[in-house]
Amino acid sequence: MRVISGTARGHKLVAPKGQRVRPALDKVKGAIFNILFDVSEASVLDLFAGSGAVGIEALSRGAARAVFVEEWSEAADSIKRNLAHCKVTELGRILKMSVERAIRLLDREGCKFDLIFIDPPYLKGLVNPTLASLCASSLAHKGTILIVEHHPKEPIEPPEGLALTDSRKYGQTLITFLSVSPKER
Repeated sequence: MRVISGTARGHKLVAPKGQRVRPALDKVKGAIFNILFDVSEASVLDLFAGSGAVGIEALSRGAARAVFVEEWSEAADSIKRNLAHCKVTELGRILKMSVERAIRLLDREGCKFDLIFIDPPYLKGLVNPTLASLCASSLAHKGTILIVEHHPKEPIEPPEGLALTDSRKYGQTLITFLSVSPKER
């Protein structure tokens, strides 16, 4: 697992051992960023961040800042090490807490994000509740793009306020893009 492009191109990333973290494959990461094309100056939220690979890829490609949310200590430590290794520590913030708690905290702080990556453990029923929590917050604005990495057997049911804009399948991974509905926010 490595950074594909940008200032940290080629840097290898670490992830905790075991089955609890499923790092984004380089092929999937590459596809996401080819679709997004330009993330320069974007504000990024990486939920269920794991090793932080997707958020760090965004920072390497010019994103202004990234908040990484990861509850598991070993994974949060990996994010910290990866940020330092890629020399982007000052652009990242790690919240070692549940996604639900982090959404409430960031909402109270008045944070807004241009890109929100959501990559929960597969088939645990976390995708749609996370989208609902995000819709209930003010973290997304009318220009926000939400990117969900999920299993094809866990379909997305966009809550009111979000519109599905694209979906691509890569093996056992489905990447779904959503945006805030034009009449919202």
